[in-house]
Amino acid sequence: DVGEIYSRLLDHRPVIQGEIRYFVKEFEEKRGLRELRVLENLKNTIFETNEHILPKCEQAMHDNLNEAFNRLQAANDMIHRLQEREHEEMKLQADKLMAREEECVAHWEELMKEQRNKQAEVDEEHRKAMERLKEQYSEMEKELAKYVSF
Repeated sequence: DVGEIYSRLLDHRPVIQGEIRYFVKEFEEKRGLRELRVLENLKNTIFETNEHILPKCEQAMHDNLNEAFNRLQAANDMIHRLQEREHEEMKLQADKLMAREEECVAHWEELMKEQRNKQAEVDEEHRKAMERLKEQYSEMEKELAKYVSF
């Protein structure tokens, strides 16, 4: 008796299992139709995408990629021309710099040659002036020697 009372009062498994079976049956029936509609819509969407949208996208992508490639090629050509101009300009500047440097070296060598010539002239004038002064002092010494003898 206790087992029967226990099973009637506390053991709800048979009732719960029945409710679960009923719920699953109702859920599967309603869900099955809904999933069928979802799958049908998905199939239609995939078909539409494969047949119409994908070719349009491929064509648009191909056209846009060709246009982008052509623009990039034109930009690349322009940059290449700019680099060539810059290279030519740098070469021209380097040539001008070398010419100025050579001109400065030549001018410096000419200036140094001129300075050596002036130095030689000044040294010669100094030597002559020293000789004249020596002669003058020797004459003054001779004349002084004349006067000392008095």
